[in-house]
Amino acid sequence: MRTPPDGLVEDRERGIDTAIRRGIEPNRLRVLRDGGNLICEVADGSGTSPHPRRAAITDEGGRGLFLVTRFARRWGTRYLARGKVIWAEQSIRSPAAGPEEVSAEDLLDQWEDTAW
Repeated sequence: MRTPPDGLVEDRERGIDTAIRRGIEPNRLRVLRDGGNLICEVADGSGTSPHPRRAAITDEGGRGLFLVTRFARRWGTRYLARGKVIWAEQSIRSPAAGPEEVSAEDLLDQWEDTAW
């Protein structure tokens, strides 16, 4: 068995933890292998849109989606009749490789915290 790429396990654990603690039932987790990719889906009964935000040092939450955007190759949300599915895709062959290296600050600056 191969060792998962850096960030992959932590990324999925945080998504699962968030779904259980904050999601509205029913909560579901599905992990799929598609060729050289691992797709992790976390579903809950809430229709609330997820958004990355800049968490303060004292915040207990608010880092999960930030980590997903940082480590996943792609991610997105599918809305269902009852709830949503947040999915993330990660290569199982190598760490996330985006079109260019982006710093954490640059990534967070793409979203305005006050808009939410």
